[in-house]
Amino acid sequence: MLIIGIAGGTGCGKTTVVNQIVNELPKGEVGVISQDSYYNDLSHLSLAERRKTNFDHPQSIDFELLESHLTALKAGNAIAQPVYSFLECNRTDQTVPILPSKVMIVEGILILTNPKIRDMFDIKIFVHADSDERLIRRLKRDVNERGWNLNETLEKYQSNIKPMHEQFIEPSKEYADMIIPNNKYNTVAVAMMRSVIDQKLR
Repeated sequence: MLIIGIAGGTGCGKTTVVNQIVNELPKGEVGVISQDSYYNDLSHLSLAERRKTNFDHPQSIDFELLESHLTALKAGNAIAQPVYSFLECNRTDQTVPILPSKVMIVEGILILTNPKIRDMFDIKIFVHADSDERLIRRLKRDVNERGWNLNETLEKYQSNIKPMHEQFIEPSKEYADMIIPNNKYNTVAVAMMRSVIDQKLR
């Protein structure tokens, strides 16, 4: 199994890059795991308390569970990936079965900040986008899809998102094997990724 880690700041376009890579590979040979599924279980907190949680800090992620799941997949075993609700700011009672595949992509803003997880990646990618562009994408997503109002999102950006990006996410770029600028569709970078993946699979 080839494990690819794709990191980058919030709203940088990781999902776009993931989809471009998936579309370049044979159907059924690639699986995708999102870091967001591994936010800590906060069932012991009220919704109001959960909404105050700093979800951009590495401690918000259950990296031990993610590590155990990647280990299981590499061993050829299926896993039950948690399902996360952004509206409830918590895991749900549901899980999604993930089967082992030739290529497994793990994407998330913080995945390169954890040494154990980082060491499990055969290829490490950092997606870079302009900070203004990332803020605009984050505003649209949080307001339209995640139940936050504009003022809440702007306050969260100032208090959590921007400081955590500068402290943890941006520095993790140094661990990347490839940095992809994603202000537009990057056909050259995706073609290079396809070539590297094919070479490693052979």
